Amino acid sequence: MNDLAPLLSAEGRALLDLVRGTAPADELAVATRLRRAHPADLVSAALGQARLRQRAAAKFGAEDAERMFFTPNGVEQSTRASVAGHRADRMKALGVTSVADLCCGIGGDAIALARAGIRVLAVDRDPVTAEAARANADALGLSGLIEVREADVTEVDTGGYDAVFVDPARRGGRGRIFDPEAYSPPLSWAVGAALAAPRAALKIAPGVPHEAIPAEAEAEWISDGGDVKEAVLWFGTEPGAVRATLLPGPRTLLGAGLPDPDVRPVGRYLYEPDGAVIRAHLVADVARRLDGGLIDETIAYITADDLRPTPYATAYEITDRLPFNVKKLKALLRERGVGILTVKKRGSAVEPEELRKKVLPKGQGPNSATVFLTRVAGAPTMLVGAPAGSAVTAGGAS
Repeated sequence: MNDLAPLLSAEGRALLDLVRGTAPADELAVATRLRRAHPADLVSAALGQARLRQRAAAKFGAEDAERMFFTPNGVEQSTRASVAGHRADRMKALGVTSVADLCCGIGGDAIALARAGIRVLAVDRDPVTAEAARANADALGLSGLIEVREADVTEVDTGGYDAVFVDPARRGGRGRIFDPEAYSPPLSWAVGAALAAPRAALKIAPGVPHEAIPAEAEAEWISDGGDVKEAVLWFGTEPGAVRATLLPGPRTLLGAGLPDPDVRPVGRYLYEPDGAVIRAHLVADVARRLDGGLIDETIAYITADDLRPTPYATAYEITDRLPFNVKKLKALLRERGVGILTVKKRGSAVEPEELRKKVLPKGQGPNSATVFLTRVAGAPTMLVGAPAGSAVTAGGAS
């Protein structure tokens, strides 16, 4: 179906209740039964919406997802609720009371903003997407704070709003778009709209080149549960500032403009910085907190002699350092009774799963270990250890 209207009818909503939680293996039987009393296309639409709601639960939580309406692109491209909530909290802390949400999609950010008590104008040019955003505002009891408008965002007057939020489309017919000027609308237009507002936030891909960030912007990289989700350019805050924010929390690391850390010999501990820290180029800031250095000038692993707690990196205790050699690694793991192996890599072309098959026959032992495929001072190296403080390491000590 090309619109959501049939699903918003009484019959459509009743069907959505009936198909809630339908497993993929049961869809054919459910569809056959329901088509005896309902139009076939409406039954198909309800089952399709049920599948989208199941996928969306990871981003929005099951309680909200079961009440919301989605499009396939909307599920794929919408902001995770935890990230949208963090951004809405920042807006509120900045004194923002009204936001023009341009390219609103199915309304994920508008929902978070409204729940923070902020009035929202949500704009999208796609009629089905705008219809979904409107239905979601109504379903979640937020229609009093969210006005949805179907329009071209480049033609919307945002002069009456405290802030502008722009989430340009970063996918096209051929998949993900990496050139910011190929976004829809282009990043340059979004920056212009941001500069014209008292405050603004632009959602961009986390892989954006740092040289593409305008001097007037603050750049924030956000991870959730260790996975990098997005970057945001803030205007009207701290021009030139760079920060990494980790959710849940939030915990925020503000960059101090430090030079790259020195390379030093591998110590007892290896720290793997959070992806947001790496994307924000703040590895040096974490290394300073840990009194550590890099294992290689091109590799974002920090090494140190002491174990220090930090939310910005995961610590591993290193028990062995080997030149890259599959036979030696296999022998070491057999000697240690390792049957559970985590393989991480940075600066190596070796595929972790292939290495795991070669060095870890099934049923080898009860212990666990982590191996890092990387470079140390330019040389291909394997570092073996385990998460710091774990009960069992490759060496058998805690």
